[in-house]
Amino acid sequence: MSERNAKGSSHTERVFRVQQAFIELGGGAQRLTDIARTADLDDSTVSRILTAGTYKKTFVRAGRGLYQLGAGAADLGLYALSDDNLSGDESRDVLQNLRARTDGGLVFLYLKAPFGGAGRQCFDMAVGDSDLIELGMTPRDVLFVSRSLRTGASGRTILAFMNEAIQKRVAHGPIPDEAGPGVLRDADEFLTSLAHVREHGFALGRQECMANWNSIAAPVIWDDTIQGAVLLLKPAHVMPKAPPHFIDATVKAAAQLSQLGGGWPTDQ
Repeated sequence: MSERNAKGSSHTERVFRVQQAFIELGGGAQRLTDIARTADLDDSTVSRILTAGTYKKTFVRAGRGLYQLGAGAADLGLYALSDDNLSGDESRDVLQNLRARTDGGLVFLYLKAPFGGAGRQCFDMAVGDSDLIELGMTPRDVLFVSRSLRTGASGRTILAFMNEAIQKRVAHGPIPDEAGPGVLRDADEFLTSLAHVREHGFALGRQECMANWNSIAAPVIWDDTIQGAVLLLKPAHVMPKAPPHFIDATVKAAAQLSQLGGGWPTDQ
């Protein structure tokens, strides 16, 4: 029996299914009919939910018959990433411990960006006394080049656990001009790498975001939903290939942060 005909489907459940439909469709403005089909609800029910949601800014009318998620939905995401989860001593200790276990590697925690489409933003870092500018990294590298999910091990790690529609859109999207020489330019090769990340639980980057830096990234997942990635950076001449114990340490750190958010359990 189709879910739209199932008895006992509450109004609250239908609202959640409409919100989830935007995620499955890849975000952005969507036609009412596509939202209804994806949510497995009739058009009139979805229309009422969307109309009611516009008053609370959960949804925004983007055009005739077109809707997209609004600022109210973004607010929920920001609360989910509040101080109760990844901010504080526990998460900072995880990052510092990863730095210690990888002989002074540069450690970054990236989370999905709440605004501006499919992207990521640097949430925290453990770099010791390192001066990022002296190491060849500018604020633009950290904030803008590495924001794109199209570049870098952490970008591919986050994207690997997002829906197929978003993956294809990003794969065929623009590559930042400042990307490193190792960026995966072929869209098919890029998409294949995402399947490898899902299978193995980590990504390896060779000068993808920046020249002369190699990386390891692992996903931070809460309740089966990707939230971000832990990234370890080392100079390419120091880490031409990722040692297994560095990979294990990065995966463990990501699992610990996932556990802090109520996500993947870890017994490591």
